[in-house]
Amino acid sequence: MDKARVISLFIGVVRAKSFSQAAVDAGLTPQAVSKAVRQLEDHLGVRLFHRTTRSLSLTDEGSRLFELANPGLRLLDEALDQIQNSKLEVDGLIRVAAPMSIGISIIVPLLREFQERYPGAHFDMQLDDHFTDLVESKIDVGFRAGSPPERNLVSRKLGEIMLLTCAAPSYIDRHGMPKKVADLGNHRCTGFRQPNTGRLLPWELQVDSATVYLDAPAVASFNTVEGELTAVLNGVGIGQIPVFMIERELASGALVPLLTSTITENNGVFMYYQQRTQMPMRVRHFIDFVAERAPGRLQAQRKAVNASKGR
Repeated sequence: MDKARVISLFIGVVRAKSFSQAAVDAGLTPQAVSKAVRQLEDHLGVRLFHRTTRSLSLTDEGSRLFELANPGLRLLDEALDQIQNSKLEVDGLIRVAAPMSIGISIIVPLLREFQERYPGAHFDMQLDDHFTDLVESKIDVGFRAGSPPERNLVSRKLGEIMLLTCAAPSYIDRHGMPKKVADLGNHRCTGFRQPNTGRLLPWELQVDSATVYLDAPAVASFNTVEGELTAVLNGVGIGQIPVFMIERELASGALVPLLTSTITENNGVFMYYQQRTQMPMRVRHFIDFVAERAPGRLQAQRKAVNASKGR
């Protein structure tokens, strides 16, 4: 016996004062409702109703059960209504996962503007360069660089990543500036080690309209782009860094662009989320907001490079 179902039908009969009306309210036949109430009576070993062809009234045991069960069912109804209505509310928590570089440079700066529109929205940011499983980590929206997720997810491309070879003025003062790609073999370079695989990623360069990959001689490698960027800024070596992370450094002269004809834009920034129709409204608004605002942030990369070349 489904206790929750039969008690719900019992309370429906009491409220409607009729088996027939309770059946209409529940979308059942009067016979089905009557059978459910008899099951409840048999289970409890008591009669719950005095029934005649003209009247229906509760027994003492029926009155007591109604008094005890009705408040609980009302609370359950209210809880279900609140959850159903929450789909239409923008207030609440949004859980976001992103690599450190994308999260800090692109997503976090957008949070203030989003919360100005929707002050009741709150964020739990998980910044990690590993690919995040949305279901396992209970994440609403994820971001990643490179290629779109291959799993059963909705993926939206926000823009391309410009990879720029650059160095600090202090490094150039000590070691000079490479004039061509072949010169990189004689320089001190930094590298990025992919967190999921531990593999040192080759540099990606555009040479004569073709993309070539170079195993640069890394004197220091890092598992975060932020670590590599800090090393480059401190003159440890030449690095290849996403432009969206270094626009201010290029504008201030803290970093000098090198071999600018080799810049590539083969990788993108992707937003991904689960395929579901019953998405909370706050998550839907955030997805639409990022899709509207983030592409402009990425499009600004080329202006930053061009401005730094003219310094």
